[in-house]
Amino acid sequence: MSTSTSSLSATRAAKPVPAGHHTVTPFLVVDGAADALAFYARAFGAVEQARIVAPDGKILYAATKIGDSIVMLNDEFPQMQAIGPKKRGGTAVTMHLFVENADAAFAQAAAAGAQIVMPLQNMFWGDRYGLVVDPFGHAWSIAMRLQDLTPAELQQAADAACAGQ
Repeated sequence: MSTSTSSLSATRAAKPVPAGHHTVTPFLVVDGAADALAFYARAFGAVEQARIVAPDGKILYAATKIGDSIVMLNDEFPQMQAIGPKKRGGTAVTMHLFVENADAAFAQAAAAGAQIVMPLQNMFWGDRYGLVVDPFGHAWSIAMRLQDLTPAELQQAADAACAGQ
């Protein structure tokens, strides 16, 4: 089931970075990708862009848009070492979501079923910030910028926040 890229490029040109994508695009492995797509729509206002389903019903590839960014995902395929964070015992990656209204977005994610790990609060680096974990084991920080700090101001704020620790 391989298609030669030279035969595809001969018929139509493609942009190296597809429209709507950024040069770094998260790709999540999820145990229950269809449920995850529905959750991301409820929790983050995601709008599904694409879905390719295998004959057994598992999602081979899906893309959903959150804000101005695409998040790609697929179901677990253990035979290809594609397993989600729950089977790995957690995740080392946090998806960072900047929003216009952190309080509303955080409440929406929690109401949709995200587990609150760090309640929303004003942080020393100038963001209103909180952390949730989705039902599939992926961590999501939700933030809005409150104050732009210079590098010197940021270092001073970090020193003050870490004093006594």
